[in-house]
Amino acid sequence: MRVKIGGVTSLQLDRVRRSFPSGPTVIEDLNLKVDAGEFLAILGPSGCGKSTLLRMIARLLPPDSGTITTSPQHPRTAFVFQDAHLLPWRTVLDNAALPLELQGVGREQRYAAARAELAQVGLADAEQRYPAQLSGGMRMRVSLARALATSPSLLLMDEPFAALDEITRFNLEVQLRELWCARGMTVLFVTHSISEAAFLSNRAIVLARRGCAVILDRPIDLPAERTHALRSDPRLGAHIQELFAAMEEE
Repeated sequence: MRVKIGGVTSLQLDRVRRSFPSGPTVIEDLNLKVDAGEFLAILGPSGCGKSTLLRMIARLLPPDSGTITTSPQHPRTAFVFQDAHLLPWRTVLDNAALPLELQGVGREQRYAAARAELAQVGLADAEQRYPAQLSGGMRMRVSLARALATSPSLLLMDEPFAALDEITRFNLEVQLRELWCARGMTVLFVTHSISEAAFLSNRAIVLARRGCAVILDRPIDLPAERTHALRSDPRLGAHIQELFAAMEEE
């Protein structure tokens, strides 16, 4: 499988700081560069600021100081959360089409785009079901299809597979990697799973408990095609061990 490095969005964070009222400084003088088309996994202890970082990049939160620069300035950005956040009264198709509906895209066009993305994640036959009729893995795939329906150049993912069983998670990891290879999006993927970070990404960083400083920044030198057979590959194991050591020290 050939990786299509066609992502148009790059990121530059310079001395970014963020604190909360009556609370500690969560992010202090963070510097980070993400190239267009990268798949960056972000690891770190609970409470270190990983989710806050994603929300600032998505412009859901402003930094207190410092700059977050994207190229282009206003990229098409999609956010996938740990909870699928599907509307229970809407069908799978209507949930997947929701962002386009909010953008004012016509019914025929938005349904065509939503159907195409549902097919990409293996849910073509489930478009008339409701969220309550879906498994956890299926709900997460709807959430992913909804994000992809907007054709994002920047995809932000905050522990999207954390609540799933291992087999479902493994299968979704392979599927996500295939979608990234095909589309060349820039992906920032927050996870607590060291093995997930190593399996999915082409670069992984570990953040410090205090201040969210980058304490390890490593390329993940593995084949572009990530299949289940890779999970027993010593090369993957070596990356996992290095990331584990950095997390353990922290």
